Amino acid sequence: MNAIREKYLPLIKSSQTGLLLLTGLAGYLSSAHPVDWKDLALLTISLFLAISGSTVLNMWYDRDIDAKMKRTCNRPLSAGKLSPGGALRLGLLLSGHGIGFAFSLDPLYGLVVFAGLFFDMVIYTLWLKRRTCWSIIWGGLSGGMPVLAGRVLAVGEVDAIGILLAASILFWIPTHIMTFSMRYHEDYLAARIPTFPGVYGFSTTRIIIAVSSILAAVSMALASVWIGKTAGSLRLLIVLGSGLLFLALTTIFRPSERVNYGLFKYASFYMLSSMLLLAIPTL
Repeated sequence: MNAIREKYLPLIKSSQTGLLLLTGLAGYLSSAHPVDWKDLALLTISLFLAISGSTVLNMWYDRDIDAKMKRTCNRPLSAGKLSPGGALRLGLLLSGHGIGFAFSLDPLYGLVVFAGLFFDMVIYTLWLKRRTCWSIIWGGLSGGMPVLAGRVLAVGEVDAIGILLAASILFWIPTHIMTFSMRYHEDYLAARIPTFPGVYGFSTTRIIIAVSSILAAVSMALASVWIGKTAGSLRLLIVLGSGLLFLALTTIFRPSERVNYGLFKYASFYMLSSMLLLAIPTL
């Protein structure tokens, strides 16, 4: 068990995988349709396999740059605790089974799940990550696919609510990635990964983070109104969004590493809370 916890669990980034899995469940439960518990269970399995498989494949491909960064040099592959071949086989096995389960459940749902893996692994990681800081757009699109997939499985189509929910994740992603790229700027320079702070400067990056955070809150609010959430739920979203707006403005006018990281942590809390509100039909 210790070997699994030390070598394999870090490969799937359990907190990140868990949050993305929650968005998929929230997307499914955002529909007013009666819950099909079998579909919900299969959605959970297929999304977990696809997301964790994609994460393992990313770890496998990025092991060389991870070894150059203090923040990531102790990951199992970059530290030499696991063989690259074994990690590659694990990633292909997990993602392959996840995509297969998804298509067997519903073709359109399977297509959206596959699109998430394709955007993440092929477009973001293999093609653009080491070439341009704008690669995070594709990383954001990939991050928005689980919630869209869940919505698609529930309603049978790609609708406006699903697109808004995916957009909220797309706009949340820069808060995550850009905050890390400022906090660990020297690491990214050492690994020669282009970042917004490196290309456009810290001040511009803070403005982008703030605007992106606000757009994430707006997208979530519009989706919640369209879904028909209760007044109490919408009021809670407004309170949560106000906190996000306050921190976003603070990071522009009174910038500091503490404020930047506080916005990053709060944005993650906001997204988690918003998805829980979507997932609870009575709220």
